[in-house]
Amino acid sequence: MMQTTVAELRYKEIINLNTGHRLGFVYDAVISLPEGQVTALLVPGPARFFGLFGREDDFVIPWAQISKIGEDIILVDMEGEPRRHAGRDSRGKKRGVFF
Repeated sequence: MMQTTVAELRYKEIINLNTGHRLGFVYDAVISLPEGQVTALLVPGPARFFGLFGREDDFVIPWAQISKIGEDIILVDMEGEPRRHAGRDSRGKKRGVFF
């Protein structure tokens, strides 16, 4: 059984098995309280126009769609594009996540 910390997840890139697209690196996790279970991973959205105009909304990767967590990569099995969430404000600062 492999164990990892949320901090270690930040160094793993997420790749969609169905499309082959690289979604990016994990920047945060959504944890259900009081169970203490990770319910989703958050990945920053793509940069707009070479990063000059901020970023698009963040990707939300539900835990149920994670197929495999490896040393460097997390493989997800998702049809189409992942759900988006406006997780950052206009200055690029992270906002709280509410589900």
